[in-house]
Amino acid sequence: MNARSIIGAACAAVAIAVAMPVAAHDPLETVTPAFEQNIPNIPGKSVRAVVVDYAPGGASLPHVHAKSAFIFAYVLSGEIESQVNDEPKRTYRPGESFYETPGSSHLVSRNASKTEPAKLLAVFVVDTDDKELTTTAKAKE
Repeated sequence: MNARSIIGAACAAVAIAVAMPVAAHDPLETVTPAFEQNIPNIPGKSVRAVVVDYAPGGASLPHVHAKSAFIFAYVLSGEIESQVNDEPKRTYRPGESFYETPGSSHLVSRNASKTEPAKLLAVFVVDTDDKELTTTAKAKE
């Protein structure tokens, strides 16, 4: 087995591992891994990207991301309503973007339309060892 085959098999295993948590999402949201790449000049850091497709009226549950994650989100189509931490809710349109700093709570992330789908690209800069990118936020008691 050559190095290229080993690297390919490792990348496939990581893609499957990243895709596994997808089942925990709302059925009106589909999260698809797009790519993953170690950052060669920053040891221990990786870039991972996912595409989030929202059906009409679809939403993500309130969530947090890996503690190391800096996230850049870019709206591909439709309109996405988002609220991070205690910032005001805002609606983003195609070509617009927002970011989340490490440790942020993503309180609202949803399709702003009840009739049209929406799509978002989320790019994570994260510690390579972080396995879970997204965890559902615990309800306040």
